Amino acid sequence: MATVVLRGSALMTGHGLEKEWGLKMENGRISQIGPNKELIVQDQDQVMELKGQIILPGFVNGHNHMYGFLSHGITADAMVTEFESFLDDFWWPYVEDRINHKLVEATTTWACVEMIDSGVTSFVDILEGPNSIPEVLEVERKVVEKSGLRGRLSFEACERVSKENGQLGLQENIEFVKKYNHPGELVQGLNSIHTLFTCSKEYVKQAKKLSKENDCQTHMHLSESVFEPNWCREHYGKSPVEIYDELGYLDENILASQVVQVSDHELDILAKRGVRVVSMPISNCEVGGGFAPLTKMLDRGMTVGLGTDGYVNNFFEVMRGAFLMHKANQQDPQVMPAKKVYEMATSMGAQAAGIPEAGELKVGNVADVITVAMDQPTPVNEHNVYDQLVLFTNPEMVKNVFVNGKCLKKDGVITVIDKEAAKHTLRDITENFWNVRGANV
Repeated sequence: MATVVLRGSALMTGHGLEKEWGLKMENGRISQIGPNKELIVQDQDQVMELKGQIILPGFVNGHNHMYGFLSHGITADAMVTEFESFLDDFWWPYVEDRINHKLVEATTTWACVEMIDSGVTSFVDILEGPNSIPEVLEVERKVVEKSGLRGRLSFEACERVSKENGQLGLQENIEFVKKYNHPGELVQGLNSIHTLFTCSKEYVKQAKKLSKENDCQTHMHLSESVFEPNWCREHYGKSPVEIYDELGYLDENILASQVVQVSDHELDILAKRGVRVVSMPISNCEVGGGFAPLTKMLDRGMTVGLGTDGYVNNFFEVMRGAFLMHKANQQDPQVMPAKKVYEMATSMGAQAAGIPEAGELKVGNVADVITVAMDQPTPVNEHNVYDQLVLFTNPEMVKNVFVNGKCLKKDGVITVIDKEAAKHTLRDITENFWNVRGANV
């Protein structure tokens, strides 16, 4: 693996912007950070002069559904009225139940394109598709590994279709974890279940037991709308968080996504148990779920990351959503400052996703690095850099992307995937897929 030295016009450390700084990447790690003139360069090192560019840690997409591209613009005859209708009348019959290996390969390829373009270097993916198992995670893995991204893959196991299918889902996750959760593997696994309204209490306890036995984190969607809390109170007389806590499910190895319709009491429990959270501000709007109480989570010291949910995958738009929506919802322009949002997209997001060696530029961390053009119409400086990045930057300004020290995007061009071929393949497949009454793909 080549040793690469990046000399930037600026570099973002955990303390802020350092002008005329750069770094050195060796054997997949950051080996040196400091002023450009002090970086040690050997004759065989590859040196990149990045005038007018900021060197940043790669972004962490803490929750993705890569197969979600199948629904982008879909022309389906479904009238969605609220969250339950979204699942029953649209998402499950029109999308999730029809997922197969060929569709997963095409959507994963394009998802990797959009993540690389957007400066995302690490991600967590939740694959839903009860009729795509077994071995669908292996299909995803091969594509992600070829792309060079750092991925954490899982299948969303549940008993919605049948108890037998639920067992196949858990088996899909655990077998993948056993095979790939080893030091040095860029693509690893985690266990994942859906919700309490598609998983019995016994099933939830089984999933947690399997995760403990195999030393992996567990994911679930939690109270994405009022539907799950209302369902749990009707069937169990308690809130979702209270039920999970009663089952002994909640601890620091749990990654909860969405977490929109939760009470202060539930947040207290989640914080006490050390549960990590990923928020999807834009997709929460799509399904009418509401606004996640992110400021309350952060005030409690919870670890919170950001995700795309497979919906709008421009990560800068997701950051903007987190920055703007909560200000409007709380009628307070001081909440969710740009610096905090940036942390949720990088260092805190890496902690939430269970990839603690990513998300921050420091010696010893993995060499997941991006460079962004500073070509803004107003000056970028140490006082406004977070606002400039979160509010006024877009994927075309991401010029170089490195994961584990390997270059995935150079001078604005993705080098590991044929972008145009991937786009045309997905377009052809989705055109057929949208013909719901037509041929199976």
